[in-house]
Order: sequence, then C-alpha cells, then structure tokens
Amino acid sequence: MSDTPTISGVLEAALYVDDLDAAAIFYGDLLRLEEVRRQDPRNLFYRAGATIVLLFVARETRIPPRSDTELPVPPHGATGPGHLCFNVPADALDGWRARLENAGIEIEADFNWPGGARSIYVRDPAGNSVEFAEPKLWERTA
Repeated sequence: MSDTPTISGVLEAALYVDDLDAAAIFYGDLLRLEEVRRQDPRNLFYRAGATIVLLFVARETRIPPRSDTELPVPPHGATGPGHLCFNVPADALDGWRARLENAGIEIEADFNWPGGARSIYVRDPAGNSVEFAEPKLWERTA
C-alpha cells in the first residue's frame, strides 16, 4: 500500500489569451461551454465536463494581489501558445469539424493516431492549440 495521496483528475486547466471578448466568442459562443465567471480585464472561466477551463490575460495575472484581497492567488502566467484537448465521443467529431469549419476556423490537422483514436486540431483566437479527441487516445491497453 502506498502512502502517496490520490489524484482523481484535473480540476482546472489554464490558457492565456489576449482578448477576453474574442475568447468568449470562441469558447462560449462557438464551443458552447458554460461560462462560470468573467472578471474584466483579468479572466474568463468555463466549465467543460468536470474540468474548469481558465482563460487568463497573462499580463493581468502577473500583477500581485492587493494585500486586502480575500483571494491571495500568487502571480502566475505564461507566454506563447498553450494546448488544451477536449474529450469528444468519436461519433461527435464530424459534427465538431463541420461546426468549426462553418465558423471559419481553420482545421490544422485531422488524423487517426496509431492506436486508432482520432484528433482534430484548431487554434483559438490567441493562437492556443485546441484539440478535440476521442477518449480512447489515452485509454490503457494493458
């Protein structure tokens, strides 16, 4: 028996954006994720299944919190594009491809991995790599 505490999943994942309005059009309007919170000019949060997608304006996350705040989250942030992969059932991938293309989103790649899982890659307005993939991409085979 291990003394290592259990990790049961990813609670939140962060991407960094330049424009919250453009991010809202992509993640809220196009992908139809449920908005959880928006705090201009700093962040926009969405629910994606059991995970929260955090979209931060990087320059805003580098500002230290005020000493009187109830949320003393330390400064953080990244530069350059990140990556996020959405878990999508195989039979929904064609629908997602069509929805993205109809919205004028360029499909960077659409292929089947050696194990048989399919992935579709696009870029969000900030240049982040956004993938839509079958869950079997990471299923254990042994």
